[in-house]
Amino acid sequence: MKKQICTMMMLIILVTAGCSTSADSADDESLLIKNPYSETEFLLGTVVTIKIYDEGKESVLNKVFDRIEELEQQMTANENGSEVAEINEQAGIEPVHVSEDVWQVIDQGKHYSEMAEGSFDIAVGPLTSLWNIGMEDAMKPSQDELDDILPLIDYEKIELDEAEQTVMLKETGMRLDLGAIAKGYIADEVMELLDEEGVTTAVIDLGGNIYVMGNQTSGDPWVVGVQNPFSGKGETVGRLTATDQSIVTSGIYERYLEVDGEIYHHLLNPKTGYPFEGDLASVSVVSEHSVDGDGLSTLLFSKGLEEGIEFIQDFDGAEAIFVMEDKTVYITDGLVDNFELTDEDFTLVE
Repeated sequence: MKKQICTMMMLIILVTAGCSTSADSADDESLLIKNPYSETEFLLGTVVTIKIYDEGKESVLNKVFDRIEELEQQMTANENGSEVAEINEQAGIEPVHVSEDVWQVIDQGKHYSEMAEGSFDIAVGPLTSLWNIGMEDAMKPSQDELDDILPLIDYEKIELDEAEQTVMLKETGMRLDLGAIAKGYIADEVMELLDEEGVTTAVIDLGGNIYVMGNQTSGDPWVVGVQNPFSGKGETVGRLTATDQSIVTSGIYERYLEVDGEIYHHLLNPKTGYPFEGDLASVSVVSEHSVDGDGLSTLLFSKGLEEGIEFIQDFDGAEAIFVMEDKTVYITDGLVDNFELTDEDFTLVE
């Protein structure tokens, strides 16, 4: 079955731990281990890896993956029985009562759609379904097909009733696609679960949504590598250090469709129906909450370099790295002392 939780994120963040010390390098309340308890599964349409460094917390991994699967089942757009699928099926008919998790994701997704003034829009489902980039039946739609569905992409036609906790799409044919924000919410939920279970040190990797919890076992911050969007996974453009932070990236090279020699990437402009045009290759956002990084990374990509930098510089609690097609790199002020280029083919623009 097709799942669209992760349709807007690119796997470009790597976490690279530095040298670790012995297990008793932790604080008084927790004993850390050098070789973490680790589990990897294919969920959310991507490779998910969780690493826990707290001794005696291996059983928490099962709870984490159960939680991820629960949230995926609620939020995937194309699987019968999911809450989002039900909302889409009832578009133009009636409101749908949803769980607290789905309510929160849609509420925050609509908030970011408003901030982006529609260049980011969680009602983009008709468009992503039409192109279906990343699936075997991906295709370039005709202009007539695009003209038919573009009027349906409008976050203002998502009706939220907080008292009843219901969601309604006002027009038949509308479809939610939470791919640009759901993984961020899920990463935050995993972090909260780990915290409730007494975990102090962990790495959450949801295939491009990274959350580093605590510090390395050495006591030093984690070292996070920003992947080169023009190369395979493992080659980095630069790196930064992070503690209790999320790093999320949106970019154009992870999934694309080639038609008659022309490349169409998967980040689609809800206003034109075609992939965003411009010189950006990727945008990475560093923030306290992954749901903010998810929403902001796509929002900034949609705005382009100049408007994106202007927007994020005025946004409290988040920083960004912009990698351009010409291999220049721009960073926001808060990263000036915490970002280092690792590839001499790239140029950091001061």
